[in-house]
Amino acid sequence: MALDPIEPAAFDFILQVERFYASLIAAANSRPGEEPELGGRLLYAGGLDGEGRALVVTGNIAGAATLTASADLATPKQAIRDGVIDFLVTSLDEALRILKNEIRKRAPVAVCVGLAPEQVEYEMVERGVLPNLLRPDALDAPRYEVFLEVGARQIEPVAAKPVQTVLMWSVADAPARWLPKLDAIALDCLSLESNPAASAARRWLRLAPRYLGRLAQGVRVLSCEPGTAREFSARIQLAVDRGEIGVEALVTVSEYGETRMFRLSPSTAGKSAG
Repeated sequence: MALDPIEPAAFDFILQVERFYASLIAAANSRPGEEPELGGRLLYAGGLDGEGRALVVTGNIAGAATLTASADLATPKQAIRDGVIDFLVTSLDEALRILKNEIRKRAPVAVCVGLAPEQVEYEMVERGVLPNLLRPDALDAPRYEVFLEVGARQIEPVAAKPVQTVLMWSVADAPARWLPKLDAIALDCLSLESNPAASAARRWLRLAPRYLGRLAQGVRVLSCEPGTAREFSARIQLAVDRGEIGVEALVTVSEYGETRMFRLSPSTAGKSAG
């Protein structure tokens, strides 16, 4: 079976979610040694456009309760089928009943109100519903001023650090069988670090495949330190050499403005593809 790199549009969406996640998780309050998460926080993602959808996925991964709105019901219905939205309701009151219960339990949930965002936002102000987190364009939208004035934080995607590496891996066949084995190797590499960034990366690696849905069925994307990337690549090559991974794997390493791809199989382990 041919093994091809991920489609650019899918990669761009996953990377957008990953950058939002880095910003969201930085707002988490966690004790030393605990995995950071945003249980108990309310993220208002605005409309369910491309950016709003990315924010909802991000909120799910980070553990937040997320509220969004869309008058075009076809959009949230598709988002429910994709596993992005949990509930589509017809009023803010219905949404609040669900959100309050899940926020109390510090559980992630994504609710969409089937109304125009402006109407939902007006009702939020009238009802005193104050989100903790807002979408990136909040400063450019006067209607968000009341939320910002009382302490809501605008989320901005975090740019990759100059010394940070973006890893991507996929397999040629049976991803449901083989990708978890590669994921386990990555998690083991991340376990060698005890800093908050490594803890956040472990959460990302565990939960992103679930909430990214079809986009992540055949590929993983992870931002990490260069040393972690080197350790991962070496362990994957060793596992392929030993026959522990019985399928061709594609590992892509992007750092310092350069991208290298390695196709690894039991017969051609270590061969570079570019």
